[in-house]
Amino acid sequence: MSDWYFPPPSRPRPVEGGLKARSTRGKISQTWWSGRFVAVLEGIGLGNRLQRGRSYARRGQVISLNVDAGLVSALVQGSRARPYRVRIGVTAYGKAEWAKLEGALAGDAWYAAKLLAGEMPEDIEEVFAGLGLPLFPAPAGDLSMDCSCPDREVPCKHIAAVFYLLAEAFDSDPFTILTWRGREREELLANLQAARSDGRPAAGHAEHAGVPLTDCLDSYFRMQAGIPPSAPPATSSTAILDQVPPLGLTVRGRPLTELLRPAYQAFGGGQ
Repeated sequence: MSDWYFPPPSRPRPVEGGLKARSTRGKISQTWWSGRFVAVLEGIGLGNRLQRGRSYARRGQVISLNVDAGLVSALVQGSRARPYRVRIGVTAYGKAEWAKLEGALAGDAWYAAKLLAGEMPEDIEEVFAGLGLPLFPAPAGDLSMDCSCPDREVPCKHIAAVFYLLAEAFDSDPFTILTWRGREREELLANLQAARSDGRPAAGHAEHAGVPLTDCLDSYFRMQAGIPPSAPPATSSTAILDQVPPLGLTVRGRPLTELLRPAYQAFGGGQ
């Protein structure tokens, strides 16, 4: 009887300065939008496979991760010398679809106020669904996954590691989800602000003529009513970073402002 030799399982090469998952135990998500994304992945059969990439994500094997319109691209270091290229695609909406979405969001003061304050409304998914445009990749066919590794199983542990870190990226900045769907944060907020500040009267509300100036000269400079007390507007602890002009400074390919964002969030109590 011959002895069969099984080579030991391959171990990934160590990475210096890799992107490490923040969570060291327990569930990935900390916010409703990240939890919703994980629930979607579990619903299309990717939940258990995410665990395959957990150790990779926590060891810092992911070298880089970029989220653009319709595409998440990453480099993951495995057991070979050359890192593997990972790509996760989703449908990115075009100008016509986003015009409808922005119109619906700007038309509701609740959605507009939340988004302009840097927060993600809990029922924003319903706005997308009402226009037939899912926010999260519900059907498996809405996702395309590719890795340059030799593993035939999809998703492999390298893709799973990227999914793991992607969920944490959604935790840190919910606007990353909208970027993936084709709209950058700055452009979305600018369009919402422009729509909300449009000087045209709302439908069904006629403009009222004011009192002629000659009839109110005696009381023109008097206070017409008490000034109600007001509180400073609530802003995100990272709002200052969004106002910093491009610095051109990067650390291992990541902008300096993005590296500072977690610290600002910690100072602001997670806001």
